[in-house]
Amino acid sequence: MSQIQVVHTHGEAIAVSTEGLEIFRYVYRPDPSAFEGPKPYAHPLRTLAGDLVTGYRPHDHRWHKGLQFAVSHLSGHNFWGGHSYRHGEGYLPLPEVVGSMEHLGFDRVQVSDESLRIAEKLRWLTAAGEEWARETREIAVADVSPSWGTWSIRWRTAITNTRDESLLFGSPTTAGRPAAGYTGLAWRGPRSFTDGQVLGPADLGGPQMMGQRADWLAYVGKHDDVDATSTLLFEHDPSNAAEAKWFVRTEPFPIANPSLAFDQEIELRPGAVLERGWRVVVRAGGWDRDGIEDYRKAFPLSTWTG
Repeated sequence: MSQIQVVHTHGEAIAVSTEGLEIFRYVYRPDPSAFEGPKPYAHPLRTLAGDLVTGYRPHDHRWHKGLQFAVSHLSGHNFWGGHSYRHGEGYLPLPEVVGSMEHLGFDRVQVSDESLRIAEKLRWLTAAGEEWARETREIAVADVSPSWGTWSIRWRTAITNTRDESLLFGSPTTAGRPAAGYTGLAWRGPRSFTDGQVLGPADLGGPQMMGQRADWLAYVGKHDDVDATSTLLFEHDPSNAAEAKWFVRTEPFPIANPSLAFDQEIELRPGAVLERGWRVVVRAGGWDRDGIEDYRKAFPLSTWTG
């Protein structure tokens, strides 16, 4: 395993580097645009070869920011950012329903030679400033392996409903738009990854991964300027609900999301806690199913207990 270095710019971001190369930056400073659904996010993400594998504020969706956790439909409000989907009307600019996720502080920033682990507290606010939820978010950067050309992110969330009534977690698909079940942890790739390759377990892959139940999904993309290919592997934590499905597109832009509520709403009662977790592996180079399964055996994914 390779050693890492961590720089915490207080009030702004935490960055992880290895061999002098920054591979991960978690930005938690306040976002200036309320319409973009202010929230912490991870960008840039880079491979161990230095190639960028996240997109930030693309012109088609300014609210897409690297790797982020966001909820597109929450009891009629939008904690994703940007336009809001309304059945029969399409996407509308409704700033009055765009919420935000506010960083409150870190319970833990733990650094070793081989990993970074943080525990963050956030609160979810509507556009009117009403608190609807509190979140404890744990993120770990670890398993930096030059021999595999990989490193990984563990991302875990626990969301507590602080309202006096239930919260309904959904997506544009639960609101009536087919094959648009995006909500939850989402990755936006660089523009050059458009028309990339999507792989899943066994013989799954390509467009059939949309709405599919599967333990993992991989996105293989090519870079501009350099003769290079990179892969991102997304995995569900074993503790995730069995109904977890995938949202993925290769065009008109690259995006992948282990959907929180693809086509079925989740009800969170007052005081209840919703917990989910994922692993994201960043690889320098292409990957096939056999290589991915070999990696998963070498780095088994067990439930993260904190």
